[in-house]
Amino acid sequence: MKLTLPSQYDFIPRFSRLAFASIISNIMVPISGLVDSAFLGHLPDISQLAGVILAAILFEYLYRVLNFLRSSTNGMTAIAVGKNNSKEILLVFLRNAFIALALGALILMLQYPLQKLGFTLLSGTPDVKAAGIAYFNARIWAAPAVLINFVMIGWFLGKEMGSKILLLSMAGYLTNMVLDYLMIVQWGWESFGAGLATAISQYAALLVGLIFVSLEIQWRDIPTVRRQVLSWQAFQATFAFNGDILIRTLVLVSALSIFTNLSAAMGTKTLAQNGLLLQILTLSHFGVQGIGFATQSFTGQFKGKGEYNKLRSLVGVAAISSLLFALPFALSAILFPHTIFSILTNHGEVIEDINLYTNWLIPLLVFNAIGLMLEGYFIGLTEGYAIRNAALIAMGVGFAPIATVAWYFQSNHLLWLAISLYMVMVAIVLGGLVPNTLRISIDEDIISSLPIKAESLAIALPTITATIEPTSTS
Repeated sequence: MKLTLPSQYDFIPRFSRLAFASIISNIMVPISGLVDSAFLGHLPDISQLAGVILAAILFEYLYRVLNFLRSSTNGMTAIAVGKNNSKEILLVFLRNAFIALALGALILMLQYPLQKLGFTLLSGTPDVKAAGIAYFNARIWAAPAVLINFVMIGWFLGKEMGSKILLLSMAGYLTNMVLDYLMIVQWGWESFGAGLATAISQYAALLVGLIFVSLEIQWRDIPTVRRQVLSWQAFQATFAFNGDILIRTLVLVSALSIFTNLSAAMGTKTLAQNGLLLQILTLSHFGVQGIGFATQSFTGQFKGKGEYNKLRSLVGVAAISSLLFALPFALSAILFPHTIFSILTNHGEVIEDINLYTNWLIPLLVFNAIGLMLEGYFIGLTEGYAIRNAALIAMGVGFAPIATVAWYFQSNHLLWLAISLYMVMVAIVLGGLVPNTLRISIDEDIISSLPIKAESLAIALPTITATIEPTSTS
């Protein structure tokens, strides 16, 4: 018996495939971090693990801030695909790849001041900072590859090419795992080896991705779009939309960075414990963000095609999918803390009382899942101001006041309450805006279904008026 879905849900198979590919692709990033932590966590010197956790704050901040490249490429590509405009699809990739390359080169030129500024602001013992700097100096050379990979993944998302996203991500992950073993375990390069392995793995993914792109683009369109690639008007449109996404990302990454820095101020043990718990959040976050990317793609496509009746169904499907993905991570860490965290480190003093804080993973992961899904929805609608405002409110009302109190009392529980409230506020603010977008969508659906379109009425009105006026004067 063949199952037939109602028309408003006929997108579910495609959505599921793209979400699955996005989840696997996204989750490769924190899994690579877990591999680093697992190898470094079993070294005699715990400062190697703590140093990498500290340095990872800088890369987390840097690359999350620039992650708008993936979201914007995804959205613009999806619109071009909906219009069946092959030239615009190519232009989206070329423009965003150019931006990514320029930003990557700028990061390499500024790597020394970035390192000095970053480790001046971050708290840590001298040996922890030394290990972190070694990791930073190796990994920073992957910046151009990381940013171009963002663009390629966004481009493949917009074209619903999930299999290519999986292969690209797998190439990077496997390379990183093999090199981690060689450089950390076999060669004893410690934190520097972890950073170098991560950098090389990003270039391996870049190579695979460029091969796929070369097979997908219409080479005959290159001569005709060459002059349009550097169109200032097109760049302005791209930067305008990215501005709100950038502010949202800056606020979120700042909250997480402050959280980790305050953890470091409470001691190396607290930093290590909170770092391990954040790895669980990161695993869930990157997975749920994969669903958010799929939500972006389909929201944009539905809006572009005028299929507004499917938006309500999309929100429901994406919300349920996000929760089903996030909850198992929280429950596993709560129910089996020693089993889970013993995989990451063999330092008993770190995991002996980590269960005191694992319950915070429930509100943190649940509301993070809902918030990320809703952010994907509003990005797909190109309503970037909504996610910008939600992030600012969450920081000012939820996180900042409680984090200040946590710092004053040196309370790790209050610190976890602060970051949890951030996630709660984002979900509440965006959730409150959803009904209004659905009402607008219904109104546009009604207008689009009228036998006489607004444009036709505008054209016909002067003729009707001219016909009536002579009669009225006589």
